[in-house]
Amino acid sequence: MGRDTLAFAAKRFLQALVVIFLVSIQSFLLLKLSPGDCLADIKLSPNVPRAFLAAERERLGFDRPIWEQYGRWFGSALQGNLGRSCQGNAPVLPLIAQRAGVTVLLSVLTLFTTWAIGIPLGIYCAVRQNTTTDRLIQVISYFLQGIPSFVFAILVLRFAQSTSLFPVGGFTSIDFGDLPWWGQILDILHHLALPTLTLTVLGFAGLQRLMRGKLLDVLQQDYVRTARAKGLPEYRVIYVHALRNAINPLVTLLGFELAGLLGGSFITEFFFGLPGLGRLLLDAVRQKDVNLVMAGLMMGTILLVLGNLVADVLLKWVDPRIQLEDLNRT
Repeated sequence: MGRDTLAFAAKRFLQALVVIFLVSIQSFLLLKLSPGDCLADIKLSPNVPRAFLAAERERLGFDRPIWEQYGRWFGSALQGNLGRSCQGNAPVLPLIAQRAGVTVLLSVLTLFTTWAIGIPLGIYCAVRQNTTTDRLIQVISYFLQGIPSFVFAILVLRFAQSTSLFPVGGFTSIDFGDLPWWGQILDILHHLALPTLTLTVLGFAGLQRLMRGKLLDVLQQDYVRTARAKGLPEYRVIYVHALRNAINPLVTLLGFELAGLLGGSFITEFFFGLPGLGRLLLDAVRQKDVNLVMAGLMMGTILLVLGNLVADVLLKWVDPRIQLEDLNRT
């Protein structure tokens, strides 16, 4: 990695810090200015003393101005302390760390399988344009893209319940601790098989269509016709000359995929009963637990800005003709 690339990465990192800071302000204000708070349900109970509610509001800082509340949260966050949950008074950081492993593993597995299927399938369809196989794959892709994620999750869940081939609910088996290390890995993959399948089937359809369309555009370019006229083997024309240019938009898409998968996995976790961030943050939103919701939002924002940084660096690596100055202006 050259000095220019390192300077570019450092500049983008500083820009990312500014974006995260601005998103944190906006998110905190929207949460605080929306009606109600995490003590709303307790207020409805006639058995709760008013003095207790006043003490809780003081403990949580609800009696202070919004900007002061944000300043306290931001100062604690810079020190690695994301505060405590409103109900239960548990530290937020251990709660997030406990659940994040499941969500991140599911997202990474889905990203790998989606790209491993979508990219080769898109190339195959572009090379065999308008054949029976290509048309069949495009019809299936259109159909899959039209299915809502929760509907497909329900269908897969019904299949699992009727066949008993895959576990439904949980991340590990009861005897997980007694298994050898390789058995524990297989057990986790067994539990993640159906959630990963759900996200992959819904994700690869659009990816393969994008890959097919971009490659078809590149294959019509003059330099590709010239390469063929020179007598180069077809595999070199496609995989060396055409694919390098066609893959660029998909590398850019990679940055958004990381954050998008995080949100998509939340829905899948809910249906398959996985102990990930999805259920935790969904309950936090319902309860208006600001510290927990802010932790989830910041995690998504960080993944998005880091994903874009990684995508820009990969784009420069895939296509050396791209100048870093061009990326700086995007």
